[in-house]
Amino acid sequence: MAKKKRGFDDDDGFFDDAEEQLFENDDEEEKSRSQLKREMLARRDLGEELVALSEARLAKIPLSEETLDAVHDGQRFTRRALKRQLTRIAALITEYEEEDAIRQALEQLYQPHRDEVRRQHEVEQWRDALIAGDEDLMQSLLARFPEIDRQHLRQLVRNTIKERERDKPPKSARVLYQYLFSFVEEK
Repeated sequence: MAKKKRGFDDDDGFFDDAEEQLFENDDEEEKSRSQLKREMLARRDLGEELVALSEARLAKIPLSEETLDAVHDGQRFTRRALKRQLTRIAALITEYEEEDAIRQALEQLYQPHRDEVRRQHEVEQWRDALIAGDEDLMQSLLARFPEIDRQHLRQLVRNTIKERERDKPPKSARVLYQYLFSFVEEK
């Protein structure tokens, strides 16, 4: 009696049908199996981003009806079913969608948030530099934002320094941050 083979055969279902399609040779340039796998995983990650979007944001992404239905289904699934659905979404993106257009639309969705975070970080750096005594920054801020009240700004910086020296909660530091951020928001 022959022993059963313990490895994986090519036809034992190790790869999903969608993954198998990716590995078939097209008439296009030949890509390695590793490269095809990386591209498929990148599309699966793209599908994961799509599944995580709200309905309003999803409406802004250019998707075919079939892909959109698959994304909606993926939003209901968990664990293994979600993994299979992400593979299906990746295959649909490969077959029906223009991947670059989807990535560009996602980038445009996230850009306002990234700009906001960048502004917040910039104001935090200003606050910290002002507390450290950077007079050059004080002058450049006054030149950049002429509507800043110099006395009020200096008072907020002094109060923040006093709070730090006395180990008190950073109330003035928050007020200083909000004051500076109000000028960045107006711009």
